[in-house]
Amino acid sequence: MRAALVVGIGNYSSAPLRGPVHDANAIAKALETHSNGDPNFSVELLTTPRPVTKPILWAEIDKLFAADCDVCLFYFSGHGVITSTGGYIVIPDGKSDVGVSMDEILILANQSRAKDRVILLDCCHAGAAGVPALTGNMTLLREGLSILTACRGSESALEVDGESVFTSLIVAALQGGAADLRGYVTAGSIYAYVDQALGPWDQRPIFRTNVTRFTSLRSVAPPVPLETLRKICSYFSDPQDKYPLDPSYEFTDSRAKSANVVIMKDLQKYASVGLVVPVGEDYMYFAAINSKSCRLTALGHQYWRLVKAKMI
Repeated sequence: MRAALVVGIGNYSSAPLRGPVHDANAIAKALETHSNGDPNFSVELLTTPRPVTKPILWAEIDKLFAADCDVCLFYFSGHGVITSTGGYIVIPDGKSDVGVSMDEILILANQSRAKDRVILLDCCHAGAAGVPALTGNMTLLREGLSILTACRGSESALEVDGESVFTSLIVAALQGGAADLRGYVTAGSIYAYVDQALGPWDQRPIFRTNVTRFTSLRSVAPPVPLETLRKICSYFSDPQDKYPLDPSYEFTDSRAKSANVVIMKDLQKYASVGLVVPVGEDYMYFAAINSKSCRLTALGHQYWRLVKAKMI
C-alpha cells in the first residue's frame, strides 16, 4: 500500500499565496494513478479554504507516518519560516503558534514503519529540513527516508503566475520527464530533473537521502517497449560488440530483407533513446547504406547489464 498526504495552504492573512492549492491539486492528481490509469498512491488532500490548524495538520502528518504502508509521501506547499528553534511549515493563523516543526516531521518519518518515506517541501527556507537546529540523532535520516526541498534553508521558493516553479517541475517529472527507460520515476530522478531545470542563480533544490535503492513513485509508458529492450542482449552478445549493418537493413533500399528491417527498427529505437550510436556515420540510415555498424553507448552498457541480469 502507498499513502500520500498532500497539503496546500494559501489563505494566510498577512501574505496570501495563489499557488499552493493549485500545486497540491496537481501533485495529488499526478500521484493517484500511474500513466496507464492503474491505482498508485491513496492520496489525502488537505487544502485551504478548509480549516488547517496546527492540531489538524499535525494529526494528519502523524496518521500518515503511522500507517502500515510500503511508501509514505508527504507534500507541503505554503509558507515556510526559520526561527531560533529551526524550520517550520506555517499554518494560516501563525501568530500564536507559527506552525509545524520540520525537525518534528523528520522524527515522525524516522519512526515510521514504512519501507520508504518521501518528504517534498515547497516553501521558503525548506532546505532547513534535515539540518536540525538542536543536536540530536532523531533528526538524522534513517534508512529509507528521502527529502526533496524547493530551496536552501536561506532561500525563498519562487512562484510565477500563481504556480510554484518547484512543484511544476515535480509534476512534469512525475508525468514522465524524469522516467528511466523502464518508465520508472524515483525521488532521485525527480531531483536530477529539477536540478537541471534550475540555473545556478535560481533557487537551488536540496536532496537528502539515506536509501539502499530508489523506489519508483510513479510509472509511465517506457519510451522503448520492454519486450524490445529485452532483445538488446540478442543483438549484442557482449557489450563491446559492434552490430554490422548493410543495405538489406534499410527498408527504402531495393536490397532490403524483411527480417533485417525488423532488426533495424529495434536498433533505431535504441538509438532514439541513446542506447546505440552508428559507427563512422552520423545516422543509422547511412550506417546501413554504407555497410557500417552500430555499437552500444555507456547508457546502452548499463541497460545491457540490466537485461543480462534479468532485472528488466
